[in-house]
Amino acid sequence: MARTRQAANAARERLTQPLVRDDGVLRPASWDEALDRAAVGFQAAVARSGGSGVGMFSCSKATNEMNYAAQRFARTVLGTNNIDSCNRT
Repeated sequence: MARTRQAANAARERLTQPLVRDDGVLRPASWDEALDRAAVGFQAAVARSGGSGVGMFSCSKATNEMNYAAQRFARTVLGTNNIDSCNRT
């Protein structure tokens, strides 16, 4: 995907590190902290609503491999079949 998005990769405003929100304010974080927070958020959403209460949306501009990985993540990790994409439009 990077080869098709060279302008975005070179943009000055491109994020170069993860950001996390503390008390409504974004701050730089390590990849480990950001991924741990994302995992906690996914776990909380599934615990609160079950697999049927969460979903995954993928993009037609992503590669087939990326979309495949997204649907596998949704089905195996989140336990949901709620998967949609703008591919169908």
